[in-house]
Amino acid sequence: MSAKRDYYEVLGVPRGASEEEIKKTFRKLALKYHPDRNKDKGAEEKFKEINEAYQVLSDSSLRNKYDQFGHKGVSSQAGSGFEGFDNFAGFGDIFETFFGGFEGHQSGRRATRGASLQTSITIEFQDVVSGIEKQIEVIRSEGCGKCNGTRREPGTELRICASCNGQGRVRRASQGMFGQFVQVVACNACSGEGQVVSSPCKQCKGKGTERKKRRLAVTIPVGIENGTQLKLTGEGEVGMSGGRPGDLFVIVNVKEHPLFVRQGNDIKHTEIIDIAQASLGSKVLVATIDGEAELDIPSGIQSGQVIRLRDKGIPYLKNPKKRGSQLVEVVVETPRTLSKEQRKILQSFASTLKGHNEG
Repeated sequence: MSAKRDYYEVLGVPRGASEEEIKKTFRKLALKYHPDRNKDKGAEEKFKEINEAYQVLSDSSLRNKYDQFGHKGVSSQAGSGFEGFDNFAGFGDIFETFFGGFEGHQSGRRATRGASLQTSITIEFQDVVSGIEKQIEVIRSEGCGKCNGTRREPGTELRICASCNGQGRVRRASQGMFGQFVQVVACNACSGEGQVVSSPCKQCKGKGTERKKRRLAVTIPVGIENGTQLKLTGEGEVGMSGGRPGDLFVIVNVKEHPLFVRQGNDIKHTEIIDIAQASLGSKVLVATIDGEAELDIPSGIQSGQVIRLRDKGIPYLKNPKKRGSQLVEVVVETPRTLSKEQRKILQSFASTLKGHNEG
């Protein structure tokens, strides 16, 4: 039988290595040589060697004896490789790395982020131009006002969990193809806290949370588009065991305008004029989102032509000082009925126009 290698050499760490450095190196090597992952010849023996070295160097008492007396100082206490999983202090961590087991501190429930919520509000078309602050109501889980999230009646104490003896974790053994595996998991009796509530809070019934209605202010920026989702960070459900709260997402619905249709940052509407205005040109008052404005109709304009009013559109979301245009589509309306006098005038105009074209 070959002599055992130096444990520091096995793990590849210096003699003055810290506990964290030893643990980190062990995890890396164990992942590399674990027989369930590495099918190469010799991987199993390598893993046993790594396991034994870690059991000694991770235990301060055994490590001191090993540093003084070498292998002889720990020969009666060192693990026996693959068969020694019951005393394998680091195996639970490796098992978790492989299979996603319990994460968290040695004791205490795992911090869980609160759930995010979603709601919607409706604003007027004009609010897109000026911006607005809206009040919304949400019902969400918050920390209990009576027990402050401790889940127990004020003035009462927690008791040590009998199932895990306050550790928050228990070992669960299972048989694998290479021997017995021990998985370290959260204690079901105390949900990994190591302590149990003997007198649950009467207000929240031991949950630590309660449903509350909250009124929140939402700032709607100018230029926002219909269907945009705003995020209110931290305004969702409360987190558990110190986890941060979730977020609140607010979907903004913009009402349609009776006159204007939005096209990006431009708005479009239709202005109806008569034949005389189209032929001679004129000035007309048109509606804009800022109030009425004068529009110059050039003579000879054709139905369907568009006149642009600059800076009368929607402000840009990322640059509110800049605005789009208002696009005015001119529609020339032909009269459906004419008086005798109007007919005579148009006939005369048509005759004159015909003569002008022939000439």
